[in-house]
Amino acid sequence: MAGLDKRTLQRIRVPLGFLFAALFIIFARPTPLTLIVGGVVAFCGVGIRAWAAGHIRKAERLATSGPYAFTRNPLYFGSFVLGAGFTIAAAVWWLVVLFIILYLGIYYPVMRVEEGDIREIFGAEFDEYKRGVPLFFPRPTVWSSTAEKFDSKLYFKYREYRAAMGAAAALALLTLKAWYLGW
Repeated sequence: MAGLDKRTLQRIRVPLGFLFAALFIIFARPTPLTLIVGGVVAFCGVGIRAWAAGHIRKAERLATSGPYAFTRNPLYFGSFVLGAGFTIAAAVWWLVVLFIILYLGIYYPVMRVEEGDIREIFGAEFDEYKRGVPLFFPRPTVWSSTAEKFDSKLYFKYREYRAAMGAAAALALLTLKAWYLGW
C-alpha cells in the first residue's frame, strides 16, 4: 500500500472491505462443509465485534472492559475472525493469502494511527493499559480492567448490527453459489 498514508487507509478501509467481499464471492468455490465451518468462524467474529461495541465509548472513556481487557483492538480482531471465516467458506487457497496481505496492509497501519490518537486523549492511562494488553492478538487472561457491563445501547449507537446483517447476506450469497455450483 505504498503511497497511501495511514489516515487515507483509515477512510478507505470499509469500501476496500466491500470490494474484497465482492472478489471473495466471485472467486469462491464453497462446499457445504466449508460453508458450515466458515460460517461458524465468521459469526464468532461478528460476536466479538458486537461484544466490543457494547464496551466502547469513543473519545469519552478508555475502553478496558469486556474484550478490551484481552486486546486493545477487539473490533479489528473480530473483523479478522469474520474475514477468516469467509476465507474458509470460500475454499480458495489464494484468497487466504490475499486476505492476510490486505488485512495487514490496511489494518495494522490504521491501528497504529488510532493508537496515537487514543494516546493523545488518555495519556498515562493509555500507557498503563498498553503495557498490559496486546495490540491485536488477545492475551489468554483478563487484564485488570473495570467491571463495566455490556451496554446494548452502544451496540445500536454504533450500528454494529450492520456487521451481522452483512455477514448473513454474504453467507447467503456463498450458499447460493455453492448450490449453483452443484454442491
